[in-house]
Amino acid sequence: MKTIFYTPLLGMLLLSIVTSVHSETGHSEESHDQEKRQKSHDEHALGGSHEPHESHESHESHESHESHESLEPRKSHESHKEDEEGVIELSPEQQKTIGVVVEPLGEQELVAEVRAPGEVKLNAYNTVKVTTRVSAQVVKRHAGLGEQVQTGQPLVTLSGVDMAEAQGALMVADQEWRRVKNLGAKVTSNRRYTKARVARQLAYAKVNAYGMTPQSIDAFLKSGDARKANGEFQLLAPRDGTIAHEEFIEGALIEPGHVLFTVTDETTLWVEARLTPQQLAGIHQNATARVKTNAGWLTGSVSQLFHTLDENTRTIAVRITVPNPGDVLHPGEFVDVYLQGEQHASVLAVPETAVVRSSDGDWQVFIEEHENEFRAVEVKVLESNSGYTRIEGIKPGTRVVTQGTFFLQSELAKSGFDIHNH
Repeated sequence: MKTIFYTPLLGMLLLSIVTSVHSETGHSEESHDQEKRQKSHDEHALGGSHEPHESHESHESHESHESHESLEPRKSHESHKEDEEGVIELSPEQQKTIGVVVEPLGEQELVAEVRAPGEVKLNAYNTVKVTTRVSAQVVKRHAGLGEQVQTGQPLVTLSGVDMAEAQGALMVADQEWRRVKNLGAKVTSNRRYTKARVARQLAYAKVNAYGMTPQSIDAFLKSGDARKANGEFQLLAPRDGTIAHEEFIEGALIEPGHVLFTVTDETTLWVEARLTPQQLAGIHQNATARVKTNAGWLTGSVSQLFHTLDENTRTIAVRITVPNPGDVLHPGEFVDVYLQGEQHASVLAVPETAVVRSSDGDWQVFIEEHENEFRAVEVKVLESNSGYTRIEGIKPGTRVVTQGTFFLQSELAKSGFDIHNH
């Protein structure tokens, strides 16, 4: 092993070598960085800033997205085309479920009808007002508004001074009559006999006129108790029916003629319609009338034709008697009345359920152009009566949807189809 001695000349030589090596190494790294930056710049210029693998995956994803989107417009286009044509396609099973019924358009025998507004009223021939004929105070109520009552059922107990006096006079007259009657006409004078008999009859009639029924009077006299001549008496239901009106409170003093109750049989009611003289010309007694209510249709007949015009409206009242099953009509309710005249005609008409309003308010029907395919067609409505609507705008024999129309209308509204744009 040789020993190397460090000298200043040797140190300078080593320093020169180290500096040269370091300079070459730094230049090499800087060149590498410049090359890397140049390569990145070139790739950016070519649009490839990602690694080859990542670029490949992005390209596949983009192609897949484009492939998916290419199906949606085709489906949307087909659907839009169907909507523009206004065609609704339903399978036979769907039609059965919805309840779609299709019938060919043909002539119907329609009766001329007059439409008029009407008001429901009590049938006065089946209505009774319960009043008192003497001044009396209300002691107790036995029935209330809307209650169903039977004939003879107590409605209210009253008490009055006039009735007390009449009851006392009746009891005295009855006892005198019994005494004279037991003695006989041969024992007493004919004048006394007749006087006692007439006095009793007058007293009886007076109490009866004040409000006591014959049954109540007989029970009162049979008791023979003078303490019962206290002026109390009951007003009874004069007929079967419903209490449609009441106006009093317990303790109130009631004057003669004041209506305490109104009892009516609502199984039949009156509807009063008002017509012009021209409309009335075709209507006769017992003519059929249809009444449209919130619950549906009711059929009645014309029972009375008034002969005096209303000074304000210049119309004539027509009274219609209408059955009221299920208590669907109520006095004071407004309804539409369709009165049938004498004229008949054969016209092109469809059931009222076939005609509906379009989105812009025009009338339309749905027709079956091809099997299981339905399209909305605008029509002109001329008149409606007897459950049918007379129309114009389509040819006889056209297959028209008569039931299930509202479902088709709903489907058409969802598509945004407008008849006037086609």
